Amino acid sequence: MDTNIYHSLVKLNTLGVDVNCDQLIHACDRKQIVEACLNATCDKVPLLVLGGGSNIVLTTNFEGTVVVIGSKGIIVTEDATAYRLVVEAGENWHDLVVFCLENKMPGLENLALIPGSVGAAPIQNIGAYGADFAQYCDWVEYLDLETGLCQRLNASECLFGYRDSIFKQALKQRAVILSVGLSLDKQWNPNLSYGPLREFKRESVSPQMVFDCICTTRQQKLPDPKVLGNVGSFFKNPIISLEQYEALQQQYPDIVGYVINEREVKLAAGWLIERSGFKGMTHGGAAVHLNQALVLINKSHATGYDVCQLARHIIAKIRNHFMVTLEVEPRIFGATGQKEINDA
Repeated sequence: MDTNIYHSLVKLNTLGVDVNCDQLIHACDRKQIVEACLNATCDKVPLLVLGGGSNIVLTTNFEGTVVVIGSKGIIVTEDATAYRLVVEAGENWHDLVVFCLENKMPGLENLALIPGSVGAAPIQNIGAYGADFAQYCDWVEYLDLETGLCQRLNASECLFGYRDSIFKQALKQRAVILSVGLSLDKQWNPNLSYGPLREFKRESVSPQMVFDCICTTRQQKLPDPKVLGNVGSFFKNPIISLEQYEALQQQYPDIVGYVINEREVKLAAGWLIERSGFKGMTHGGAAVHLNQALVLINKSHATGYDVCQLARHIIAKIRNHFMVTLEVEPRIFGATGQKEINDA
């Protein structure tokens, strides 16, 4: 376990916010993760657990211990119908997708290039292009900070929803993800339901073609956080009633929405933001990305406060214009713990 005397977090969050913490610990295996997290909890020290730092907004210096999850390992077994993977929380998500493809275990290619660690995937129920983590999850193992015990939940117990899970609700700030179990069906069934994937023909498409298409599309639309600080999509696509959607459609014929079922429609938050004139708008060092309005960027030494102020302005205007409330995707942290966007 490496306890770093230099406590800057600027390189540990993809937004590139320059803040510090009181103690920084790089935990390289499960034993170190458990020890570091329980020590902080027992000492009643604020605790922040980081994986890739790709889904977090730090608004100020963190007055506690930051534990960076660095555990590695992928174990593969198989049965007649599926490949079963046990993956440690510190593995990089995109690297896992590549690993599976290279080892002829397709299924995750729609989730290519999503930044962050495997341990963060179940918290957010990451998803893109018609797929999400929940579709492939067998179980999630976590450290319960209240009991000090390692627990395992099967997929149904994780209460996965749209960018949601039990880890953002009942187990919020209580669970530290240690590993996940995934299942990839040996009978590959391409998911071509979304965006540019619809151009492919099911009988001739390959997993590599889907992977390449997803990577190209994401690289064209989303800025590389190594070049321009960001946390990917900052807002969830809001889900509204069919009646509300039809009323909005009367006023805005070009509104973008996707029918979920006979009662609900998912709106494209990016369209709402762009239609409201926010593309390129700045607040302090933060800005709305010119190519994708869903993305807020660190344009010039932005603070977490800059980013949150811009987000609040967007939320307020969308609510006033469309009577739709946007929800933020990243977790927001203040000096001692997680906060809501209105209090950040």
